[in-house]
Amino acid sequence: MVARSRGFQPCAGEKGGSATGPSPVDRGRRGSKHHLLVDATGLPLAWTLTGGNRNDVTQLIPLVERVPPVRGRVGRPRRRPDRVAADRGYDHDKYRRQLWQLGIKPEIARRRTEHGSGLGRYRWVVERTFAWLHHFKRLLVRYDRSALIHGAFLALGCCLVCFRRLQRSF
Repeated sequence: MVARSRGFQPCAGEKGGSATGPSPVDRGRRGSKHHLLVDATGLPLAWTLTGGNRNDVTQLIPLVERVPPVRGRVGRPRRRPDRVAADRGYDHDKYRRQLWQLGIKPEIARRRTEHGSGLGRYRWVVERTFAWLHHFKRLLVRYDRSALIHGAFLALGCCLVCFRRLQRSF
């Protein structure tokens, strides 16, 4: 507790905030997770924010549904990717079936199998995008109690990543 102008108030670390949960890898400290869906070049297409204790696979279908229409050839714009490459954290048969029903081919590494499935050839693009986002200290360390504010900074970070990539291409 810290003495403030209106009596004793909890410190920022004690407050936690919304969309936080005990992290399974950081001694139970409360934290958040960023979930990203990127294209083949690493541009973020969809993102969400959840508590640190949420399973990754619970955000797979909501991320796919959040992809905006992509302009391209004449005709109806595409709303879904052809395939999704993911790591072992997304290996659940229920979600594989849901992806197939949406017309998306899941390329997800199986749990309890040897490494070397070849998905690392595609997964590094996602990890690179996370690295780009975590150059913004506000996203690397969560200072905001409100999930709405932190989610807004996550959206702004994704916009800046896209802007910088487009700036380099011209």
